[in-house]
Amino acid sequence: MEIVHTPVLLQECLTLLKPEVNPCFMVDSTLGEGGHSFNFLKSYPELSIMGLDADKVIQERAKERLAVYGDRMNFYRGNFSDFYSSYPENLPKPDLILFDLGISVFHYEKSGRGFSFRYDEKLDMRINPDVGQSAAELVNNMKEEELANLIYLYGEEKLSRRIASAICSARQGSEITSSKELAEIIWNAVPANYRYGAIHPATRTFQALRIAVNGELERLPKAFYNAFNCLNVGGKMGIITFHSLEDRIAKNFFRNLGKQCVCPPEVAQCQCGGKAVAEVITRKPVGPTEEECKVNSPSRSAKLRVVKKLGDANEYHLRDVVGY
Repeated sequence: MEIVHTPVLLQECLTLLKPEVNPCFMVDSTLGEGGHSFNFLKSYPELSIMGLDADKVIQERAKERLAVYGDRMNFYRGNFSDFYSSYPENLPKPDLILFDLGISVFHYEKSGRGFSFRYDEKLDMRINPDVGQSAAELVNNMKEEELANLIYLYGEEKLSRRIASAICSARQGSEITSSKELAEIIWNAVPANYRYGAIHPATRTFQALRIAVNGELERLPKAFYNAFNCLNVGGKMGIITFHSLEDRIAKNFFRNLGKQCVCPPEVAQCQCGGKAVAEVITRKPVGPTEEECKVNSPSRSAKLRVVKKLGDANEYHLRDVVGY
């Protein structure tokens, strides 16, 4: 089978998340085509993995790729938020957890769901096409101000109001249904000098819509919290992020886990336990090498953060984590 996605920061993950117990159980929270899982299983013979993915199509590709590892590899169809909020009783607690929050190249190149403006595809963008509103529903139904705010907040797009206005004007004639159509509307909405920058002028808007459609940011704090509490003490958790909003959430959560006290200033007496519940292994995020950036361009914005669990977190550790 053709593998279209190259896992980012692979060697860094294999090193920083190296098993410290044998046998070792790992949860790959964002399986995709199985690149990270394949290499962890290859590198550590006493490791077994549960791979999570909400997308049935890409999970079937991963199953084919990972079949060589037999019962060392198992699969869960669904999103990681649901998995960690109701962790299966029949599973052992994990010793390792990995989140790779990037969207697989498969979704851009092979899914046909409008993730990329390079192709003329149905404007969907859902990881799980059976759940939630599509990107087309958002751009055709949201009020102009709400759409502008969404593009600005999730896409960090400075021309969000101009772009939202153009979208709302275009949809008065007929519904916007394809990725190519939306990209052309955005292209024509921005000034000429903005069209030829480092990135295509539709990049940030498409990012914002994808994040909104899949609820990517709003579910992260609680998912990270639940996942951390599922870990065995001494276990390690790694998070790979690709843009500042994701990384801010991961950074703030890990920072709180490593603090002696996370009670708010108005609390007169410590109620959080008064000790760190994690060792922050990566004081600064680990990025890709120059060589990796050359051979795998999506890795350029990747950041890896890792902690080692010392004890369970509580609700105080979510204070000020949202960050967007």
